[in-house]
Amino acid sequence: MIHYIEPISYLLISVVLMYGLYRIADNLIQQMLLRQREDKRQKQVETILPLRIQAYERMCLFLERITPNQLLLRVVPNTHSALQLQQTLLSEIREEYNHNIAQQLYLSIGTWEEINNAMNEIVTIINKSASEVSPEEAPTLLAKKIIAMVAEMPNDPPVEALKRLKTEFSSLF
Repeated sequence: MIHYIEPISYLLISVVLMYGLYRIADNLIQQMLLRQREDKRQKQVETILPLRIQAYERMCLFLERITPNQLLLRVVPNTHSALQLQQTLLSEIREEYNHNIAQQLYLSIGTWEEINNAMNEIVTIINKSASEVSPEEAPTLLAKKIIAMVAEMPNDPPVEALKRLKTEFSSLF
């Protein structure tokens, strides 16, 4: 019986050592995997962050460019009638929107919806103002109607969307 105790004690010591080595190796592997995940996430942040910043910049520019005052300053001198002004304004807005549509990937859903709503409000203002003016009238008459409608609004949709965009951007840092 005594000869069995010595091999059993060696076996028991070996099992305890193997278990200890297993725990150490498992711990090291888990730490390596965690470090790899953190490195991968850091690289993703380094790649995505500049794109997100660019998206916020582009959407700020979009909102500024579709503001009626800015639109009218750019477009009125190049038009000859109210109808042409309306068509040019809507075309400008559509082009700006199509140029920036992919930026929605980097914005929250709520912010993107607010930007869309602001754009749609401006389109509605332009169309409503145009319906109150004869198509052959001078473009300045339509421009005055648009400015008057915007002035009557309690808040300027592009300005409100821009505030939300800035708030969301500042929450990144």
